[in-house]
Amino acid sequence: MLVALTRPVSPSLAACELTHLPRRPIDVQRAIVQHTAYEAALTALGVHVVRAAAAPELPDAVFIEDTAIVLDELAVLTRPGAPSRRAETPAVADALASFRPLLHLADPATLDGGDVLRLGRDLYVGQSSRSNAAAVAALRDQLTPHGYRIHATPFRHCLHLKSAVTAVGERRLLFNPAWVSADCFPGYEMIAVDPGEPAAANALLVAGSVVYPEHFPRTAERLLRTGAELMPVECSELAKAEGGVTCCCLLLESPRR
Repeated sequence: MLVALTRPVSPSLAACELTHLPRRPIDVQRAIVQHTAYEAALTALGVHVVRAAAAPELPDAVFIEDTAIVLDELAVLTRPGAPSRRAETPAVADALASFRPLLHLADPATLDGGDVLRLGRDLYVGQSSRSNAAAVAALRDQLTPHGYRIHATPFRHCLHLKSAVTAVGERRLLFNPAWVSADCFPGYEMIAVDPGEPAAANALLVAGSVVYPEHFPRTAERLLRTGAELMPVECSELAKAEGGVTCCCLLLESPRR
């Protein structure tokens, strides 16, 4: 059974951390409606949605992806790069503990899960303002014994690696070539975003379908031409908080009970 761990939108979302975008007014009620529709889209794809505890005092808590890396055998609790976000991890650890054994990153490592792109047994880890070289080294120490390969992956001009590249098929990636080089991903078919939609590379592959933002129609057309099956979602308010469709869940396989 495929499970998506999510977390409710905080009423303090407008006070979120921002790095690359100017602060704009966020309609929190609309964000809540959009997030509920996002969860419904996951449910429609056959995913069992499990909500972690709400955290109204933590503006970025809805972006649960940044707090953990969930693998087949275990999960790694991250140490987010923004100090204000480190209080998000305990409740996520509580929610994940029934699904996976847990490992933890420690100081001096900092890591946001949005900087980790998993492709099979390969983990591509972006080094950014949120994720550092100590985290790459710690992941190598923790995960190489489990058969994972860790690749430090350069990128630029955006918050997270998965702002620049995500999987949209078994051997197919959607990327912004101005933000990350295709050379980092040998053996993959690379689909470039429309140049007029630079932030359009963030997509969520779920059970063969691609959950994708409605506000990138030209890149959506490119994906449709490849034969991708799109599940469009509205996420404009979360995008103002530098969020995307991968940010709002942790996907994991769970045995049926």
